Amino acid sequence: MKPKVFVDTSAWYALTDADDANHHIASEFLEQALTDYQSLVTTNHIIGESYTLLRFRLGQSQAIEFINRLRQSHRIEKLFISQRWEEEAYGLLEKYYDQDFSFIDATSFTAMRSSGIKEVFAFDQHFVAAGFILVPQQKKRRKK
Repeated sequence: MKPKVFVDTSAWYALTDADDANHHIASEFLEQALTDYQSLVTTNHIIGESYTLLRFRLGQSQAIEFINRLRQSHRIEKLFISQRWEEEAYGLLEKYYDQDFSFIDATSFTAMRSSGIKEVFAFDQHFVAAGFILVPQQKKRRKK
């Protein structure tokens, strides 16, 4: 059985914004991911964060279009952050207080661990610091 890949806000944004430094890489990888992975997994928190980022940077129509694409896709698996996962995320934030993980990062790590997902489609090095495999892998990453 093919593995699942988690999709972070940084990937959703890069896929949507043609001017993003990672847009081309993200678009190419998405085509490959649809073949190589059973499904693309994200959370309700990631969707909310992505919508908000798109809304403020690209406008309402782009943000709504993003939501509609996700809702219509049969390849997207959406996980809902439970109270238990949220509590685990608080624990991660306390344990790794020396890292600048966001609350959404911590809930993503918890969802991934609980679901047995090791790879993440992202351009956010926090996932590497938390022990996950960043895809697509690049020799040199650009900062936003």
